[in-house]
This record gives sequence, C-alpha cells and structure tokens, in this order.
Amino acid sequence: MANMCAFEVLEGKYDSGLALLADHAMALVPAEYGDLGLDRSVFARHIAYDIGIEALTRALAAELSCPAVMATFSRLLIDPNRGEDDPTLIMKLSDGAIIPANHPLSPDERERRLERYHRPYHHAIDALIEKSAEATGRPPLVISLHSFTPFWKGVARPWHTGVLWDGDPRAVRPLIDALDAIEGVIVGDNEPYDGALKGDTMNRHCMEKGIAHALLEVRQDLIADAGGVALWARRIAPILAALNADDEMHVLRRFPSRA
Repeated sequence: MANMCAFEVLEGKYDSGLALLADHAMALVPAEYGDLGLDRSVFARHIAYDIGIEALTRALAAELSCPAVMATFSRLLIDPNRGEDDPTLIMKLSDGAIIPANHPLSPDERERRLERYHRPYHHAIDALIEKSAEATGRPPLVISLHSFTPFWKGVARPWHTGVLWDGDPRAVRPLIDALDAIEGVIVGDNEPYDGALKGDTMNRHCMEKGIAHALLEVRQDLIADAGGVALWARRIAPILAALNADDEMHVLRRFPSRA
C-alpha cells in the first residue's frame, strides 16, 4: 500500500463528549517496506496489531455516535503507543520474531518513519481532542482501546478485560467497577500490563494535559470474531455512556504520574 495514510478517522458527533483511540487497530505496511523481511503469517499475530480492536472500535463509535482515530500501520513498522525516545519504538525482536527490516536501522530511516506515520497519527489525535473540546467547550473523555493475548510465555491470563492507567483515577475506578459487575467477567486493574509509561499515547495526550481517560484492554480470543465483538460492544457501550454523562470526566485536572 503506497502512500498510505497513517490514520483513519471515524467521524461522529464531536459534541458527544467522548473520543475513542485505537493505536494498534491494523497490521498494514506500506508497499515500499514489503513484509519487513518477515513471513506474511506474522501479520496475523498480536505482534503486528491488536486482534479484534478495529472491529470493536468501529462498533463502539457507531453505537455511541462518537468520533474515533485509528492508526492504520502495523506496530512492527513503528509503535504509535511509544514515545519518540522509547527504545521499543521500532522493535528489532518481538515475541521471538526477528524483524529484518528494523535492524540495522539508520537514523534517517527512523526519522522517516516518525515523520510519515508516528507523528501524523498523533497529530490526528490532537485534532480529534481539539475538535471535540471546541464542540462542547470542555475536554472529552478519552478511551483508548487495545487487546491482549490469552497466553504469555505459556502462562494463561485469567482476565477477560483489563483497565490500564497511571495517576488519574476518575474514569478508571467506575469503569473497573462496572466491568466487574458483569457476571462471569474477570477484570484486571493494571493487568496484564502497567499503564504508566512515559511518552505513550495516554501519557502524551491525556495525563500531561489533565484530560480524563482510561486504556481498556479486551482479551483477543473474546473479540476474534463478529459475535465476540458484538457482545463486548454491547457490554462496553452503556458503561462508557454512563461515564461520559459524569461532569467530572470533562474537567481538566492534573494528577501526578508514576511514569
């Protein structure tokens, strides 16, 4: 895919007060990079993108009539959920897969990927948040959507969903409580990862600015098909709508970061 755009905007009601993000929605790579020297089958794995998240983001944006921004490029090219100075920004090795096109990597090529893909995606997020704030006169609630693998290094992950966060608990606590109230659902509080990462999407666009937010992860096997996506969209949409109705979610308030 030559000259691919780094992001896709799902248009919605900017005065809804809600903005969705999907850093790892797709596994596309521009034609000039081929398959980054990898077997094509790698691009169906979690190391290339978050399985199920593109479909879940589309479903939630439609149900909630809110706008969203999704990155189109694979994180194997460059990871949009990392700061520009993060050593894992362009991975040389990911979950046992060596990425030949990423090593060695010249400074010029690193800058090229930042300028063509990473930065345009983040500029699109800035534009989404600004447009939403202009429409309502107050900041939107920002929800970042991701998915995680059911196993890691042979160990099963028991959580069905996880909420990752840093220092701002406003959206996180009620989100965890609401998910936990769903019968049979196991919720991870900063599981299976810790949500405090300096320079990542939530840190950059929300923590540093005092915008209420949460990063919501769903286990990949639960949203790997249309039925699973529909189920989780039905579960998540009313929770986000209730959160969005709380005025506290639309006040700029800065909290200390753990990152």
